[in-house]
Amino acid sequence: MFLILFVLMLTSCQKGKSASSESKSLIPRKDYAMLIVESQGCIYCKQLDKDLKTNQELIQTLKDMDVYRVLAESNAPVFIKLDGKEMTTTEDKLVDILGVRSYPHIIFYNKEGRVVLQVPGYVPPKTLTCVVNYVKAQEFEKKKLMDYLKEQRCI
Repeated sequence: MFLILFVLMLTSCQKGKSASSESKSLIPRKDYAMLIVESQGCIYCKQLDKDLKTNQELIQTLKDMDVYRVLAESNAPVFIKLDGKEMTTTEDKLVDILGVRSYPHIIFYNKEGRVVLQVPGYVPPKTLTCVVNYVKAQEFEKKKLMDYLKEQRCI
C-alpha cells in the first residue's frame, strides 16, 4: 500500500514539474496573432477579457487569428519568434523586450515575428473588431490605423 502511494506521489510530482518548466508557445499557426499583455489587478484587462468572451462580433472576427496572453508579473517561460529569431524567455522579460508600459497592451504580429501594430490601453469591442480587420486585411501596409478607423466608422 505504501509503495503504491509513493509511486503515485512521485508520478504526480514529475508531471507537475515538467508542466511548469515547459514553455508556452506564442508562435502563430495562423497568418497573424494578437498578443494581449495584462497586469494583475488591471480593471481594463478584465473588461477586455469579458469583451473577448461575450462580444459575438469580436469572437467571429478573431476566429482566424491566434490570441495569446502574457502577464507582466509572470516569470513563466514562453517561446516566441521576434523579427525572424526564435527565443525562449519569460513573460515579464518579453514585456520588457516589447517595451510595454501600460495595460492592457495589444500587439499584432505575423508568423515571422514581425510586429505590425501595437495598441496600448483598452479598446472597446466595436473598435477592436475594426482593428483586427485592419490587420487581417493588411491595411497597415497602405494607411494609418486612425484613417482606416474613420473610413470604416469605427470611432
